[in-house]
Amino acid sequence: MAPERLRILLVEDDEGDAFLVRELLAEAGASFDLQIATTLREARAMMRGVQCVLLDLGLPDAEGIDGLRKLLGVAGGAAVCVLTGRSDEHLGVQAVAEGAQDYLVKGQVDGVLLVRALRYAVERKRADENAQRLREVELRQAESARLERGLLPQPLMQTTEVAVHTFYRSGRAMGLLGGDFFDVVQVGDDKLHVIVGDVCGHSVDEAALGVELRVAWRALVLAGVPEEQVLASLEQVLMTERRAREVFATVAMVSVDLAGSRATVRLAGHPPPVLLSGGSAVPVTARTGIVLGVRPTPTPATDVEFSGDDWSLLMYTDGLIEGHTGVGNERLDVEGLCGLLGEPAAKGVPLAALPAWLVGRAEQANGGPLADDVAMLLISRGGGR
Repeated sequence: MAPERLRILLVEDDEGDAFLVRELLAEAGASFDLQIATTLREARAMMRGVQCVLLDLGLPDAEGIDGLRKLLGVAGGAAVCVLTGRSDEHLGVQAVAEGAQDYLVKGQVDGVLLVRALRYAVERKRADENAQRLREVELRQAESARLERGLLPQPLMQTTEVAVHTFYRSGRAMGLLGGDFFDVVQVGDDKLHVIVGDVCGHSVDEAALGVELRVAWRALVLAGVPEEQVLASLEQVLMTERRAREVFATVAMVSVDLAGSRATVRLAGHPPPVLLSGGSAVPVTARTGIVLGVRPTPTPATDVEFSGDDWSLLMYTDGLIEGHTGVGNERLDVEGLCGLLGEPAAKGVPLAALPAWLVGRAEQANGGPLADDVAMLLISRGGGR
């Protein structure tokens, strides 16, 4: 490839030296456009589109390192090389430390060396800027990751009668937080409120809305709002905060009465929880209401009785069950999820590791990573199975 044509600005008040620089560039056969400024003030007005600046340290309006600092302040993305008659090693080191790409002494460079120095300076400047941009991106990513980790909930519970195991993975590239959300709040000594939800979409907007809904739900529960009114209030938050009218959310909300060994399940367009008990895994038979955000409608409630003191309730988002099973276009779905939980291998997996194990098996059947966000809550009592 032909060398890039350089746009060079020479800041030099000596006409003879300016003539020599032009001759050196021409002698080397360099492809260049050369502009000449005799003062720093004049140079400021000529910086647009310049790739490299050759600066003399003895100008009428700028002298020495102070002049270099002033030029670097307006150089932008242009590389700056000092071209001076002062053969001073200490000054050269100081100039490079201040930000100059090179320090060249008049009379000690020929055309080939000058052109090479200019091209190297331009490439070093570009590399420095790319490294800086990369560093800024890395810092933003680290900051975003810290923020997202901070937005993931910590179950608010004191009871030791049940254990809660969680799993969360965003389907968004390089993201820790997606549109799925979950939360656990204990009220009183024996009442546990649980929610798992899914905001449609995968962008940061949906992730932010999911956090807003989770925080609003926790506030409603802690404020003592009656259970039958919580989802209606949550829907009001959704419809107020969403960025577009077509955005909706599915929700599964469960209120567990630990003393009575029963639960109330409310499903707003969400897949049913799976109950593990007596060595089997079956979906909870519950009435399903419409999704939140389409047409405000009361979400029906279904009462569930737990038999014995060894059971688990698995709540999840549809990202877990929408993967393919390797047979045509069939999806894993709720039936396939129950099948995974019924496998002999599943029975040997500790409850705390069961959600991650399920994701691994779903991805194995899918032939690759699941495309959607996945959130899971596993509430276990006793042996959990």
